Amino acid sequence: MAPAAAAVEVGQRMPDFRLTNSSGEIVQLSDFAGRTVVLEWNNPGCPFVQRHYGSGNMQALQREARADGVVWLTINSGAPGRQGFMRGPAANGFVSRENASPSHYLLDPRGVVGRAYGATATPEMFVIDGSRVLRYNGAIDDAPRARESETRSANSYVRAALADLDAGRAVRTRETRPYGCSVKYSDAS
Repeated sequence: MAPAAAAVEVGQRMPDFRLTNSSGEIVQLSDFAGRTVVLEWNNPGCPFVQRHYGSGNMQALQREARADGVVWLTINSGAPGRQGFMRGPAANGFVSRENASPSHYLLDPRGVVGRAYGATATPEMFVIDGSRVLRYNGAIDDAPRARESETRSANSYVRAALADLDAGRAVRTRETRPYGCSVKYSDAS
């Protein structure tokens, strides 16, 4: 899948956003000033997302990151009537069923945030530092064709970016091509 022209670039300050989480609360990126934030674009109907959740890979990464004080925001930009679209209760059911551990599951049914950030795939990952600067964007790992049983042993770009930030180093791999399903935006812009 060819990435769309990036709406944001690694090294740029990320625009603030406001979305409703799966429990009906408003969440803003700026609520987490000073903290590292991971954005995970999600579509539960996507086989690539299912592989990462079915293997326990995504949940393990969420828990590791959160244990280190990272904020994990899972974002669903699927439009009504499109694969993966969910309302709050269904999103809460997904999180519970998958034993997932995001800080928030955010709903973006109009695709406003996804388009602003240039999200093209599920799962696509963004790692943002405490100054709200994008430090990594792309695939979760280096194994787009891995079987579910091999997923947890893949080289995790997200884990590496978080480790670099935690150690005070520049992120070594700053950008990769995301793989997965296209984000199921509405046809309207």
